[in-house]
Amino acid sequence: MADKVRIGIIGAGGIFRSRHFPGLAKVDNAEVIAICNRSEDSGRKIADEFGLSPDLMTDPDALIARDDIDAVMIGTWPYKHCEFVLKALDAGKHAFVQARMAMNLHEAQLMYAKAQETGLVTQICPSPMGMKGDWFMRRLIGEGYLGDIYNVYTRSFSGGNSDPNDPLHWRQVSRYSGLNILNMGILVEVVHRWFGHMQTISAQAETFIKERSTEDGTGPVERPDSVSITGKMENGATAAFLFSAVARFGMDSQVEAYGSEGTLVYKLGSNTILGGKVGDDGLKEIPIPEDEAREWTVEKDFVDAIQGGSQGDTSFYDGLKYMEFTEAVARSVERGAVVNLPVVG
Repeated sequence: MADKVRIGIIGAGGIFRSRHFPGLAKVDNAEVIAICNRSEDSGRKIADEFGLSPDLMTDPDALIARDDIDAVMIGTWPYKHCEFVLKALDAGKHAFVQARMAMNLHEAQLMYAKAQETGLVTQICPSPMGMKGDWFMRRLIGEGYLGDIYNVYTRSFSGGNSDPNDPLHWRQVSRYSGLNILNMGILVEVVHRWFGHMQTISAQAETFIKERSTEDGTGPVERPDSVSITGKMENGATAAFLFSAVARFGMDSQVEAYGSEGTLVYKLGSNTILGGKVGDDGLKEIPIPEDEAREWTVEKDFVDAIQGGSQGDTSFYDGLKYMEFTEAVARSVERGAVVNLPVVG
């Protein structure tokens, strides 16, 4: 391999503009060789914005087949993730894919199996939510701050979908987003990292605004506006997840954990951690130590792993587990029944 990891990008859009291109600019041992968008004009616009001079392409298969590319970064909507990842790995390219990992558990299983088969570096863009305090939370929990964990509650309320006059978004269309609901997967990823996986799931979902405007008139809203999930975790705790995008003036998203020895609350919007132990008068802020504040190094982690470093967050196994959660929620909603995990895909 060349001194620099040579990267081809499929679907350079908003997430690349806000995070990945600024991140790659800090990585000396990486070079963007080609950008493949739906049009060369859109690729040129974003390349010019960041002072890049890659080849501009519109054929993803041609990009994946290039001999001068070591790794493929995929920023498309979920409906293309599985296809492009499998092709990239078959072509001997390392693969980075945007969250959510896939449309459903079956696709995630195919991607994970191919990654295991090839031994190439694979990575999913990790959740930025809770990232700053991630290492600190893991240490507190690992050192027994909570004691035996009894309850884990996760909630995310926003008014993002409240206006019925807003047009239909691709995330509300099943053929583009699959089974993914709101920001469920991105928060479940955080919960998995801190507290482990689920053992059972029971879910209810509702779509309150059932049609929205499109370029051709109106179209059905196929993904829920709200979902409520309860269940038991592998660690013995009970868990609840509440998501709504039609909650006007919704509160700050947060993860709460209650145990035999203490309580931790992580306010995700402000990266504020509140904690209290047995004998305390109440919760108080626990500042994140400067040397444990985690920064966004996602692009560097991917490149370093290709050059022999450790696997960065989030691995394809981590993605597989939150897609399993997503599948279980969909099955529970459909059947009106408890679903046991692991789910058979």
